[in-house]
Amino acid sequence: MADRRGIGVAAAGFATFINLYATQAILSVLAAEFAVSLPRTGWTVTAPLLAVAAVAPFVGSISDRLGRKRLIVSAAALLAIPTLLLAAAQSLPVFVVLRFVQGLLLPFIFTVTVGYIGDECEGAEVIRLTGTYAVGTIVGGFFGRFVLGYATEFAGWRIGFVILGLLTAGSAAIVAHFLPRERRFRPQRGFGAMLGAYIEHLSNRRLIATYAVGFAVLFSIVTAFTYANFVLAAPPYRFGPAALGNVFIVYLLAIVTTPAATRMAAGLGNRPTLIAAVAIGAAGMLLTLVPAVAAIIAGLALAIAGMFIEQVLATGYVGIAARRARSTAVGLYVSFYYVGGSLGGILPAGLWHWAGWPGCVGLVIAVQALMLAIALAFWHERAIHNR
Repeated sequence: MADRRGIGVAAAGFATFINLYATQAILSVLAAEFAVSLPRTGWTVTAPLLAVAAVAPFVGSISDRLGRKRLIVSAAALLAIPTLLLAAAQSLPVFVVLRFVQGLLLPFIFTVTVGYIGDECEGAEVIRLTGTYAVGTIVGGFFGRFVLGYATEFAGWRIGFVILGLLTAGSAAIVAHFLPRERRFRPQRGFGAMLGAYIEHLSNRRLIATYAVGFAVLFSIVTAFTYANFVLAAPPYRFGPAALGNVFIVYLLAIVTTPAATRMAAGLGNRPTLIAAVAIGAAGMLLTLVPAVAAIIAGLALAIAGMFIEQVLATGYVGIAARRARSTAVGLYVSFYYVGGSLGGILPAGLWHWAGWPGCVGLVIAVQALMLAIALAFWHERAIHNR
């Protein structure tokens, strides 16, 4: 049962993240294809993030009434449709709209999967299965950029989206086959129960702190990898789509660090593990200031390793801190998380023009430090044992 559940949640994570950030590797190609400026192509990253942030809280309420597995499988299967349609887009506005539609479906996978984990597991097992889910998201996040980058280089970006669509459909089939149906789910009925769940979650200080952590994590990731791509695409490096796709191999480092971090969190607690994660991420961001490709890549590898650890800890803590209606709690978390990601793609633009990459590095480190202070103030380890 545990192995099947792990395969199912990993496939759900893969389906989500193979699509979410895929266009980061081909922004310059899209700018040339649609005859627009490079900054405008950033909307292909921002649009799905905004869609996720807008619908995620409502997805949680829907799931808390209707259940888990069927929503996950249905959303993953439907996600293949706009992904395939992207291959036929003839203008940037149409492309952005299809990316927005993808974003509308993604919370039905991400939010409901994390709610499923919170329902079906207890104690340290929540952290371990969340780590398995995170590995799926890591592999998906890498493959999305990597596959699209190489397909664009050798066959064209349209073929790349056909491949991503087929991989998404395959992921949905894996979830349908391997993920066991929920056994502990208890539906929340009526508008009063839904409203009560929102009020309860938004008055829970541990949850509010966790939402702030989520905001900071994705803000940092999107800022780091969007603007690092601009650095590497410009002189003297001049990376093309395939080379930029290769950069995201650094995501795979998190496959090693994330399980190790979940074991550390289970043994030592979330707070010490979070301190270590922030230190690793900050060291990585500072290393990217060295003007050499090897240093930039190594720095990004350390940064993403630390930030994925933070994401696992925060996602797992939602299930621990929420006393009921966990999908609704996760939905609120997802909204904060993706609002952070949306702002990470556009807010640093002025800083980029004024201070360049060093300014972006300083911003990420400052956001990470503030996030750590909030978590240390409100995360309490005893909550793990008082579920």
